[in-house]
Amino acid sequence: MNPDSTRIRLQPANTQRIPFWGQVFLGVLWIGYTISLIVTGAGASDMHFLHYVFLVFSLVYLGYVLVHNAPVFGTQSYLEFTPAYIVHKDGLFRPKQAFPAEGITSLELVPQQLRVQLREGGTYALSLRQVKGTKRKRQLREQVRTFAAKHNIPLRDTQV
Repeated sequence: MNPDSTRIRLQPANTQRIPFWGQVFLGVLWIGYTISLIVTGAGASDMHFLHYVFLVFSLVYLGYVLVHNAPVFGTQSYLEFTPAYIVHKDGLFRPKQAFPAEGITSLELVPQQLRVQLREGGTYALSLRQVKGTKRKRQLREQVRTFAAKHNIPLRDTQV
């Protein structure tokens, strides 16, 4: 990543009941089991094509888990500070959320959230639990302060 980049990578939210490595293990187990059924011919009948169907679904599942949790296609979860917007993308399968600077009335930086108060009265809370590492957290605080100062947006920072 470019050192003067305005994009802060976010770790995928760990909201699944089964952790990432558990999901990968299940996918590999299903693929191995299905391939062993195909190779040994166990359970072969006139419905043996279901082994291939299950194999395809197992590969799709494993691909989904890898794409959703690992940066296979680059950074998919990020918080970016452009000259006129704050852009939040929460994963590969979720849309970007852009907050224009002229639509923001105030920013509040609390330990686990960045709260964006919008001009139309809504408040949007961006979870900062996905920001890992002290360097990234420090960079985020600096970029929020710079963005607020540049656009004369009141900033309430409760972090020490």
